[in-house]
Amino acid sequence: MQSQHFETLIIGAGLSGIGTACHLKQHCPDRQFAILERRACIGGTWDLFRYPGIRSDSDMFTFGFSFRPWGGDQVLADGPSIRKYLRDTAEEYRVTDHIHFGVDLNSADWRSGEQQWVLRGVREGKEVTYTCSVLISCTGYYDYSQGHEPDLPDVEQFSGQIVHPQHWPENLDYQDKNILVIGSGATAVTLVPALAEQAAQVTMLQRSPTYILSMPRRDRFLGLLNRVLPAHWVYRFARRRNLMLHRGLFRLSKRWPGLMRRLMLRGVKKALAGSADMRHFTPSYNPWDQRLCAVPDGDLFEAVRSGRASVVTDEVETFTAKGVRLKSGTELSADIVVTATGLKLQLLGGMTLTVDGQRVDMRNRLTYKGVLMEGVPNMAWVFGYTNAAWTLKSDLSAGYICRLLNHLTESGQGVFLPIDREGCVADESVMAALQSGYVQRADGILPRQGTRYPWRLLNDYERDKKLMLEAPVVDGVLNFYPGLSRVQPARPVTEDTSAC
Repeated sequence: MQSQHFETLIIGAGLSGIGTACHLKQHCPDRQFAILERRACIGGTWDLFRYPGIRSDSDMFTFGFSFRPWGGDQVLADGPSIRKYLRDTAEEYRVTDHIHFGVDLNSADWRSGEQQWVLRGVREGKEVTYTCSVLISCTGYYDYSQGHEPDLPDVEQFSGQIVHPQHWPENLDYQDKNILVIGSGATAVTLVPALAEQAAQVTMLQRSPTYILSMPRRDRFLGLLNRVLPAHWVYRFARRRNLMLHRGLFRLSKRWPGLMRRLMLRGVKKALAGSADMRHFTPSYNPWDQRLCAVPDGDLFEAVRSGRASVVTDEVETFTAKGVRLKSGTELSADIVVTATGLKLQLLGGMTLTVDGQRVDMRNRLTYKGVLMEGVPNMAWVFGYTNAAWTLKSDLSAGYICRLLNHLTESGQGVFLPIDREGCVADESVMAALQSGYVQRADGILPRQGTRYPWRLLNDYERDKKLMLEAPVVDGVLNFYPGLSRVQPARPVTEDTSAC
């Protein structure tokens, strides 16, 4: 079995992988790298999800890359536009030719004696092996093969069609059909107004409401600026302005949750104009305990006002031949049921990670600056923000990785290894800021946070930017070793936090 070696391997050709590769092209131009992608196309999430209305839930001026402006004045972009943006970015920065498509990896093992990673997988039905000095995981955090599928009682009785958004049939005919969408998250609030354009009736069934904010579909002010100013000036202005707005909203929500709750619900009440009972839009938790859902130009509220869509808060007792019966006794008929029930989290694309043959249990590892893994040599993972646009953090992570790689070259070192010598582990995951169901379900696989930086996530773009792009790479926590010397894995993380 032939092996291919690269200085650096990036796993995943989605938003994070393409962004990281572009950073390497700009800041480490002499570094040899390749991207290994399981699918046949660029795009990751945006290539996988094809359900009606698919779009970003973050504004494109913060969701786009820092180094390549998002063109135009569209705020919440649709899936095809985002896929095109990614493809065009990859072409412009000449990273497309570095992608190996159809590579399904199943394991990665760091070998200290050789100071390299050995990755094994399958491509076109044949086993393949890749080796590299530095491994960068850009696989996101959920399972691409299947979404979360809760127990659906007596679902076999249902005579209609059941669809999960993650596997939307290409030619699904829902014209003039009654559709039941189970869920209340970003996918559900996107699907309902899109389906309502052709369906006879769409009902969104939720166990509990979500905070929903209306955002303009287009930023007309930026449209005017684009007529008189260079595009990159306008993009920088929009990015900074929106960063401040989003960060301000998050901070206000955490500091004065009661006030922000009242303001958000007042906006929803005004948008509904008496067309629906507010109890279906009034969450039991505070703003930003879970992610907020954004809808362009209030399209969900408009669909409810028009009568083409409705929202029901209840739970399924059982499926019937014609739909579902709820615990309240109400029956909802449906031709199609869409189970927008959330994500199933998965790390490293399901790949097994080992160091010198010893399996790495990520549940018992800390992350260093949210980028490196405690006790794991020469590996980085790119993980975006959960309280802001994903790309803001993935951009910073890629920038930091480039600084780190350049330091290795300049100092003549071969290996980097973060070690927690003070026992700073805390029993919180890297996604602990959110109380969403998919986060709670995945607590058993997510890495831990520490009691202080650099083991604790800041989730603050301005602070992260200074610490990751300006602070010295050598800080006494990240260890460096000369090339071709055996690296001993760090001791296991313990629960003793007394040293902190």
